Amino acid sequence: MALHHGARLRSRAAPLLAVVVLAVLALVSLLRASHGGGRLAPPAAVSAAAARNRNRTAAQRKILLDPSFTPRLPRQGALSLSLARRNALPPRNAARFPSLPDGHLKIVLYVHNRPRYLRLVVDSLSRVDGIGEALLVVSHDGYFPEMDEIVKGIAFCQVKQIFAPYSPHLFPDSFPGVAPGDCRDKDRAAEKRCRGEPDQYGNHRSPRIVSLKHHWWWMMNTVWDGMEETRDFDGHILFIEEDHYIFPNAYRNAQLLVDLKPKKCPQCYAVNLAPSDVKAKGEGWESMVAEKMGNIGYAFNRTVWRKIHAKAKQFCDFDEYNWDITMWATVYPSFGAPVYSLRGPRRSAAHFGKCGLHQGQDSSSVCVDNGAGAIELDAIDKVPNIKADWPVHIIRKQPGYQAGFKGWGGWGDRRDRELCLSFAYMYHVKDTLSA
Repeated sequence: MALHHGARLRSRAAPLLAVVVLAVLALVSLLRASHGGGRLAPPAAVSAAAARNRNRTAAQRKILLDPSFTPRLPRQGALSLSLARRNALPPRNAARFPSLPDGHLKIVLYVHNRPRYLRLVVDSLSRVDGIGEALLVVSHDGYFPEMDEIVKGIAFCQVKQIFAPYSPHLFPDSFPGVAPGDCRDKDRAAEKRCRGEPDQYGNHRSPRIVSLKHHWWWMMNTVWDGMEETRDFDGHILFIEEDHYIFPNAYRNAQLLVDLKPKKCPQCYAVNLAPSDVKAKGEGWESMVAEKMGNIGYAFNRTVWRKIHAKAKQFCDFDEYNWDITMWATVYPSFGAPVYSLRGPRRSAAHFGKCGLHQGQDSSSVCVDNGAGAIELDAIDKVPNIKADWPVHIIRKQPGYQAGFKGWGGWGDRRDRELCLSFAYMYHVKDTLSA
């Protein structure tokens, strides 16, 4: 009886065993097909494939440019070349802050030559919760030793300095500085036999004025497409200026806004740390706010940068020496839809400067304000104060520069427009000429 029962079990198990064997053979066949005839790819091959995928992704991020335009950059002197070499140096403080966590933000602080202001900004950044997680990039418009020394003293995060090597401040007797034979003020080129095209108001270029727009555009192209630490980074980069006081909750609030933007405001292009009205402190509502992008503590990702870069010609041809007015009056309107930015109902950064860009540039200047002392921080400004379950209030109509504004001028010289456009091409075209 037992023998008969065992034989019966074997007869029943035979079909099941056959099915299992066939399944195993099919799985082996599939594995062989997927791995090239049964040969497992060695680690080097896997790495090469991953590298190809990364390169493909990078290639897809490149923007198609006008093949008829050849970028032309000024011939560099010794100081310009030395600064370009410094731009390639790795970040400082990497041993103290060896890794940047997932979800971190990179911060770009762009500065000119206002050391009093820079000290205040650096002091405010040192008090920001989470700053040790960030890479801080300080972009200089030219070279000023006191500004350099202040940044060298930063010890609270990874920090990298970059210097605009084509800043007018580095070219005292040639373009983009003042070249011999250049027209000045309202000179008539035909009568004076001088060089240069006036702006729409009849004024010729002023190097110290055009440096504003040149620096911002060079910085954007360098950070997104040229700098090793960021050229493959697709996330959000936060941009601040030397007269922006940063609150202790700024970094955590910015992270939260970046996380909430896809769900709460998918039409938003960016996040902001402060209202677009630089004098406003915020509404204090229990809701987030979507409004036009401001110029205090703004952050956007590579997708938005691609849209901006695609408008390089509009940016470079618009007769306006301010980069932000250029964006509001011509670039953003060309996107075809409102360019909203998401922010909290209270500011996490504040504009404190009262001096003009070219004032307050030395310790003895009469144009001095206390900056940080004029900004009172409440307890709520020192901790994250944005709630994920808040709704979003959209401000659809706002005053300010809009499409149709002709610009304040200062940007009429053909050479400035060509240099500006060259900055947009220099990391995408191998053959860049030196003027």
